[in-house]
Amino acid sequence: MKYLVLAYGAEEDWRKLSKEEQQALLAADDRMREQGALVAAVRTDVATVRNWDGGTPEVTAAPVASLPAPLAGFGLIEAADLDEAVRMVKDTPCARAHGYVELRPIFQIDGPGYS
Repeated sequence: MKYLVLAYGAEEDWRKLSKEEQQALLAADDRMREQGALVAAVRTDVATVRNWDGGTPEVTAAPVASLPAPLAGFGLIEAADLDEAVRMVKDTPCARAHGYVELRPIFQIDGPGYS
């Protein structure tokens, strides 16, 4: 099963770690990449788009939800089940540096109608 990985963490918490600690945590991301996972960091600026009436879209420079830490990165991993997905992300930077990692199962979409 594929899982969307959303990593939340504050830059100041990351900077409190030593360079050695940072390198050790980044190695977890590297291991996932070596297994074929997509893992990336994101910038802090955000654009939220809403077009409820189908006319001109409304764009705001704010996230949809207020969270205890900003979105720091995302990934797409393949795991047999949730337990394996947890094992894959438990030592990643946000999971260890006072952040959070959210895992969301992804359903395969095979075309129109999502049969």
